[in-house]
Amino acid sequence: MKNSTEIKKTDHAEHEVSRLKQEVERLSALLEISDYLASTLDLDELLLRVMEVTRKQLNAERCTVFLIDFERDELWSKIAMGVQEEIRFSLDKGIAGHVARTGETLTIKDAYADPRFNPEVDKKTGYRTRNLLTMPMRNKKNEIIGVFQVLNKKEGSFTAEDIELLKAISSIAATAIENASLYDELNKSFVSFVETLSITLDARDYITSGHSRRVTLYSVQVARLMRLPKKEIELIRYAALLHDIGKLGIPEIVLFKNKKLTEEEYNIIKRHAVLSKSILSKIRFQRHLKEIPQIAAAHHEKIDGSGYPQGLRGDEIPRGGKILALCDVFDALTSRRQYKDRMDIVEVMDILEIETGRSFEPFVVYHFKNITLNVLIEILEFGHKEDFKAQDLELLRNYTLKDLIRIRKQGAENDEEFQAAEIFMYYYQRKYRGE
Repeated sequence: MKNSTEIKKTDHAEHEVSRLKQEVERLSALLEISDYLASTLDLDELLLRVMEVTRKQLNAERCTVFLIDFERDELWSKIAMGVQEEIRFSLDKGIAGHVARTGETLTIKDAYADPRFNPEVDKKTGYRTRNLLTMPMRNKKNEIIGVFQVLNKKEGSFTAEDIELLKAISSIAATAIENASLYDELNKSFVSFVETLSITLDARDYITSGHSRRVTLYSVQVARLMRLPKKEIELIRYAALLHDIGKLGIPEIVLFKNKKLTEEEYNIIKRHAVLSKSILSKIRFQRHLKEIPQIAAAHHEKIDGSGYPQGLRGDEIPRGGKILALCDVFDALTSRRQYKDRMDIVEVMDILEIETGRSFEPFVVYHFKNITLNVLIEILEFGHKEDFKAQDLELLRNYTLKDLIRIRKQGAENDEEFQAAEIFMYYYQRKYRGE
């Protein structure tokens, strides 16, 4: 049998093995965070990853990273575990606010016993905070830019080792978050520039006002239904917003003519696709957006090769170009004009059906038909959102464009289908003052 000295040595050795194992796990977690933070500038993805690793390593239920909004003197978290919406509150509220103002690190064993605790977030989310560890996050200049908050240690209270680990994570994350925030601001400026350019173009072409924005909304919906990667959806979105920018180079006397075009005038109009590519090719896009000019220029290509400007066929046409081509035609057929009403929706879809396999990629058409009617009518009636009844949109959410065409052609199978079709057609056919 082992004597007491041997037992103590064994216990000590096991304790050391356990401690070293824990240290290795925590070091691995830091390396994991470092590697990940170096590979992304997407602020949402970055925050989610940091919070998940922190929660796991500190054996807690939740973790939230609050950033300081210096313009509004608020703390905010766009991404919070277990919460579907953004959290915002004043810098003078709660333990997180106290830490952001003072720079203290606080370990609270009983949240509701601390007068600084703000229970409003718990009330809003239905969560019950028991204990928490809250630490300021500092940038390279040692300025506080946010707060780490770890909630509800699963066993016992937060320890000195937890504080040291969170301090290391905070140090690594702060630089990455600052860089991501800067990138996010630059990206917002870029998006604002693109959208303003698109709106300016639509404002110039009063006959097709809102066309670029609607084509963009349709295209993004189709891309999402196709489950395309986030970056490709972003690429398609910008290409759609700018696909008609070449019309800036088309003489107004031709562009705004509301009578049938001559062959020569039509050839002049067709030049806008080449001009779009030429104009956009002069813009220095980020690497993942470099295909914008090619996609934008391909919105009049047809998969049988009879389109323009290059006569591309099949897989020679960029996937985004195929999506834009369908959405561009759909919007042209369903838009109101000063001199005509919208074409009947069944007639529109019959035209698209005939052109499927010739002008349009069948897979794109298939997904377009699966756009839900609430989304479809909101895009069709873009700019009139306040006129929709919430209960109407809720009912339309249950049916797709494909369902609508079936109901219109074959009749409704029940009262709800009939009602949904009637509601859609009411919004689709209504007119506004001045039309």
